[in-house]
Amino acid sequence: MKMNQRNHEEHIRHSLDSFCKIVIKLKSIDIHRENKHRRDHELSLSDLSAREIIGTAVTDRYFADEHIFSVIGESVGVTSDELAEALKTLPADRREIVLMSYFVDMSDREIAERLNMARRTVAYRREKTLVELRIILESEV
Repeated sequence: MKMNQRNHEEHIRHSLDSFCKIVIKLKSIDIHRENKHRRDHELSLSDLSAREIIGTAVTDRYFADEHIFSVIGESVGVTSDELAEALKTLPADRREIVLMSYFVDMSDREIAERLNMARRTVAYRREKTLVELRIILESEV
């Protein structure tokens, strides 16, 4: 009986050993495939020319050339000169609706409650104002 238990334990040890070797071998294959994929699809920065490196650069424009509008006690920055100028031509109430909707991310219901008007009125004015803004912006091009 003792011999059978010893054989059984040895069998379990060999099975675990075999299993671990298979897992390690498959993981090694995965790592080699991943490295090959990287080599084939990625490019080191040291391999780029100076012109290509400059082409990847991004310049942050924090608050530079930003037009500030005040709406519901918040300052809203618009970086597009054309859009800012078009917004300035709008009546204040319609400009507020557009700014609250697209820059403060308020729903028509929230805007209606804030401005004390019907939700459908807010939606109508916003849609009408967007058409007007499109016409203004397209005429500038």
